[in-house]
Amino acid sequence: MAKVAGILGKKVGMTQLFDSKGEVRPATVLQAGPCVITQHKTATRDGYESAQIGLVEFVKEKRLTQPMRGHFAKNNLPPMKFLREVPIDVEEAPAESAETNGVKVGQRVLVDIFEGDRFVDIVGVSKGRGFAGVVKRHHFGGGPKSHGSMFQITGSIGSSAFPSRVFKGMRMSGHMGDERVTVRNLRILGVDKDENLLVVEGSVPGANGGYVVITRAKKPPRERRGFAGAATVDPLKAAKRAAKKG
Repeated sequence: MAKVAGILGKKVGMTQLFDSKGEVRPATVLQAGPCVITQHKTATRDGYESAQIGLVEFVKEKRLTQPMRGHFAKNNLPPMKFLREVPIDVEEAPAESAETNGVKVGQRVLVDIFEGDRFVDIVGVSKGRGFAGVVKRHHFGGGPKSHGSMFQITGSIGSSAFPSRVFKGMRMSGHMGDERVTVRNLRILGVDKDENLLVVEGSVPGANGGYVVITRAKKPPRERRGFAGAATVDPLKAAKRAAKKG
């Protein structure tokens, strides 16, 4: 049996939630799906297992290219603008056909695929910042802020005698943002199946309304054990007990 391990969505915005201890948690609300499987790639035909899914939202068919129209018409699917490939979790041998292993073209992918999961990885496009200087782009300290000197300046970038050139990769001013960013292991705070909403702890790259790819965490963090309950060892009390015995 196999199932899709990711979904497409949009960033709605950020908010705050309070946990059971009364502590505030920064949270990002994501519109996750609904999506439809538009293509199933198998190991025998394509060399790897994955599913191409599309976010179901209204888009005019004339906005699509002719090859994409044919791609959707072949399986009688509605026109979709945002398509991406997501991995497939194969629990058994992947030699089965698409009809028997639970992944079929036209099948809906909803936010309930993350039911029971605790962490997700999110891929988005960061906000574009245009042409930025070294202080904003690389967090340089800048120069003196008084006596008529320029503050946000780059400073020296190379030697004159040797090597008489600027090394590759020198951190300088230039284009900032508007690039693919992956944030890993964001904790799931809530899943709303009725509204197709996913709430995660922390920030997500991109502006509100930007497209994101949400997948099951590839390397989720290990749960911390021994930090609660009677088995917990207080180092201060343990040191005091050791001092009395000595």
